[in-house]
Amino acid sequence: MAKKSFFVPMAWTFELVISSLAYIFLFYLNDYLTAHLYYGTGVNWIYLPAGLRLFLTLIFGFSGAVGIALASFFISYYGAFSSDLIVCIGTSLISGFAPYLARLFVLHNIRLEPDLSNLNFPNLCVCILVYALLSAGLHQWWFATMGLANAGTFNHFTVMVFGDILGSLLLIVVAKSGMDLLKRFKQTAR
Repeated sequence: MAKKSFFVPMAWTFELVISSLAYIFLFYLNDYLTAHLYYGTGVNWIYLPAGLRLFLTLIFGFSGAVGIALASFFISYYGAFSSDLIVCIGTSLISGFAPYLARLFVLHNIRLEPDLSNLNFPNLCVCILVYALLSAGLHQWWFATMGLANAGTFNHFTVMVFGDILGSLLLIVVAKSGMDLLKRFKQTAR
């Protein structure tokens, strides 16, 4: 019988913790930067953490989804939904696993490689669109099912899709610009 590796659970735990901390940080940064763009319960016109959710689940897979779900539970419980544990649990599961479901969908349907070696801009746009529709649909369905005031409407769905797409694209632009700047800095340092 082969000996189990100690590093697999350790790597999985590391990915989970990194996902949780990164999501919490970007959530509160987004909340601070875009507070004036708040539309309704769980809906913002620009939602940068949407791009991070997708990125973390594309890179880390299941551990990224679990990390996001745990972070989302913390955010929900100590934030807008603190009065209802069931709402917090449902919201956190959707936050973590909607991007994971989108990942599974695009891996299968657009033949995206699990290591993302064939990820290009058109494939990324499909990933973002599938994720935004799935996330907004599940969140708004959940909010309507739970009877949250001013939530679960078509307008909330539309704004959430728009906010997730715009936030994802902005996060990609910032990340790409940062990588280009770092690359230029390294070249001038030589």
